[in-house]
Amino acid sequence: MVSEMEKEVNKRRTFAIISHPDAGKTTITEHLLLYSGAIREAGTVKAKGKKSNKFAKSDWMEIEKQRGISVTSSVMQVDYDGYQVNILDTPGHEDFSEDTYRTLMAVDAAVMVVDSGKGIEAQTKKLFEVVSQRGIPIFTFMNKLDRDGREPLDLVTELEEVLGIDAYPMNWPMGMGKTLLGLYDLYNQRVEIRQEGEEASFYDLDEEGQVKGDLPFKASSIYSQAIEDALLLHEAGNDFDRQAIAEGKLTPVFFGSALTGFGVQTFLDAFIELAHAPSPTLTKDGQAINPTDDRFTGFIFKIQANMNPAHRDRIAFVRIVSGRFEKGINVTLARTGKGIRMAHTTQFMADAREEVQDAYAGDIIGLYDTGNFQIGDTLYTGNQVVEFPDLPLFTPEVFMKVAPKNVLKQKSFHKGIEQLVQEGAIQLYRTYHTEEYILGAVGQLQFEVFQYRLLHEYNAEVEMTPMGSKIARWIDPDQLDPKMSSSRNLLAKDRFGQPVFLFENQFAENWFKDKHPDVVLKQLM
Repeated sequence: MVSEMEKEVNKRRTFAIISHPDAGKTTITEHLLLYSGAIREAGTVKAKGKKSNKFAKSDWMEIEKQRGISVTSSVMQVDYDGYQVNILDTPGHEDFSEDTYRTLMAVDAAVMVVDSGKGIEAQTKKLFEVVSQRGIPIFTFMNKLDRDGREPLDLVTELEEVLGIDAYPMNWPMGMGKTLLGLYDLYNQRVEIRQEGEEASFYDLDEEGQVKGDLPFKASSIYSQAIEDALLLHEAGNDFDRQAIAEGKLTPVFFGSALTGFGVQTFLDAFIELAHAPSPTLTKDGQAINPTDDRFTGFIFKIQANMNPAHRDRIAFVRIVSGRFEKGINVTLARTGKGIRMAHTTQFMADAREEVQDAYAGDIIGLYDTGNFQIGDTLYTGNQVVEFPDLPLFTPEVFMKVAPKNVLKQKSFHKGIEQLVQEGAIQLYRTYHTEEYILGAVGQLQFEVFQYRLLHEYNAEVEMTPMGSKIARWIDPDQLDPKMSSSRNLLAKDRFGQPVFLFENQFAENWFKDKHPDVVLKQLM
């Protein structure tokens, strides 16, 4: 007999959407929400030069609406066909890949959106490698079929060769751009015909793979060529293998158009069927925590300030690993050993939220945070200590000195820096002797977003002075002699007080190593 806990866990589907910028990731998220009934109308990312007050539901931050890009991961939870679906929409821009990498630690599957006109791009490849290391299922959506793009066979071949994963086309395009007729659906044994301005029409296939009945589109050369290509690929290509999909070794490939919504619902239905429910998670000491265990466990993978600017709140995002969350339960914070009562929690639809009464393994909940939590923290109930592995931290590559323009607004400046740094996208340092503020980031765009948010969320205008690229290396305090610092290796402290050298270049680091051979230099990742 299946327990209530097992029923609830088996209904969960938690996945992230990854892609290169502008591949259509946020747009496909909109349609997934639309088909779930969560929204009535898909928002559109504001395009440059166009006046529109419609924005992507998942792009809730003001700067995202202005720029038309995602700069932070969004969490959306919807009911779809009896399933609880947790969608994590990640930033595609490489400058925010650290946020994306951590988000990928909190999901059970990934949906990879590819621009059919461009194929596999650099950021897609990077993110795929992270997903692949985790061995979780990867579903591919070849987007922008409403435009002329590359040959479908070329796209599938490139997918396999560049990413090193086997592919199985679930459907096959019949034309593209202005000649787009529809999709030949190998998995569901039907044809999906595009209807301009209307919902798609479906026609079943016979044993020969032809549409049953005498229909006008069957006379089209586009139809006959697509069937020939699809059946040939079906015979010569990879076999459909559920186990290989579950292990992340075979990616089901879907074609469609997120902009028009064509093929998206077919994709979502197959995803719900093929993606698995939450599975066991290993702790630091190698113990497997089963999602159906009675005890509550979870970890914090993201912290976000000012989701509600009117209240200056901070939310810690928790992936539930096992058990049932109930409002008001008492948990232990593993890092400190202190007990915390989880009384104020929330579930999300991007920036919209509602108080959560209960949740299960696979769900994402938000904790109102007054400064107790850090990214990577483990929460658990019971007496047995549980700690999940640390989440990735990136060593910054570019640096800026930052100071308030108005000394009378020091309080707002310090509060803004403290809260935004705790989100983990940008890192804070202070020069060892003069205590000047230095910001470190993976990419330049993070500084622009940081400066914008300090001004608009904390009313703190700042001056930022570029320091260029540096190589950050940490040193054990016991090995530190402040005299080691020079013009080529600036000595600083991170926000936890740990000493770190900022080397001018690789030559400077090598020179330091030669001069101090016994000193161990460390990097974050």
